[in-house]
Amino acid sequence: MALDGKLLAKAREELENRHADNVAEHFLRQEKIYSRIPEVERIDTRLRTQMTELVGLTIRGGAELNDAIKKLEDESMELQAKKAELLVEHGYAMDYLDDIYSCPKCRDTGYVNGKMCSCLKALYNAEVTRELGTLLKNSDECFEKFDLSLYGSARESMEIVFDTCREYAQSFSDRSMNLMFQGGTGLGKTFLSACIARVVAENGHSVCYDTASSALEAFETKKFSRDIQTAENAAVKVERMLDCELMILDDLGTEMPTPMAVSALYTLINTRLVNGRKTVISTNLTDAELLKRYNAQICSRLEGEFTKLPFFGSDIRLLKKEI
Repeated sequence: MALDGKLLAKAREELENRHADNVAEHFLRQEKIYSRIPEVERIDTRLRTQMTELVGLTIRGGAELNDAIKKLEDESMELQAKKAELLVEHGYAMDYLDDIYSCPKCRDTGYVNGKMCSCLKALYNAEVTRELGTLLKNSDECFEKFDLSLYGSARESMEIVFDTCREYAQSFSDRSMNLMFQGGTGLGKTFLSACIARVVAENGHSVCYDTASSALEAFETKKFSRDIQTAENAAVKVERMLDCELMILDDLGTEMPTPMAVSALYTLINTRLVNGRKTVISTNLTDAELLKRYNAQICSRLEGEFTKLPFFGSDIRLLKKEI
């Protein structure tokens, strides 16, 4: 996936902050132990001088080099064992003074063998989600706050939809299916798609979440804007939408039905399908209305590549006003 330099810099900054916090915590632990167990400080001082001696021995060489190095190694093992023993005796874990890392795999560098570590990727994905998550506005968008009791006679059907969405979010991977939410206004399509976005993002995947109107407008701005900066910003947004692991396109059918919008929609859906990226689409339109509004290529992909989840019931927003 092509990475956005600005967002990657933010992710690296967060990783550096974590590393700084870990270094500070290690220093505090060290000060505390040295004051309570002075013998540990003397051991650490000796271990550091051993490193200097080892370098000197290596430079000088000589016939007795191996014996001298073996002697230092034996002494080091004894000192480390004694240090661990002292820590345990005073109620601390034997590794209490080891270096602290948020990510042991990369030791908070962000890279393992020249490749981006999963910890830095997760931080980058969080930045991507934060940058484009215009619909994730408050903590209400979580599965725990989805009220099935509002669906009356449609509750059983909506419970299946709810369980499917929650399982989808919790187990999301590159093997997940594409989803399309269909149903009238106010049935919870936007709310559940936001719930999915939040959980998938929290699990370290990159998520783009936008309305169809805003998302497709970015394609047009990228192509036709005369302002260089505006066009560049739109291009970055388009690239993220094409490349992110999960794209959630809300309110399909509310955008202006222009040839450019239809072309952009086809590009977005088809590119993501070709690259194995997953997409969740919500719409108020029926199959017949989709076929009437969009071309056969788009409808064919929606029909063949997306699992449809029908939403039932009465407008939840109106019901809440009556309560």
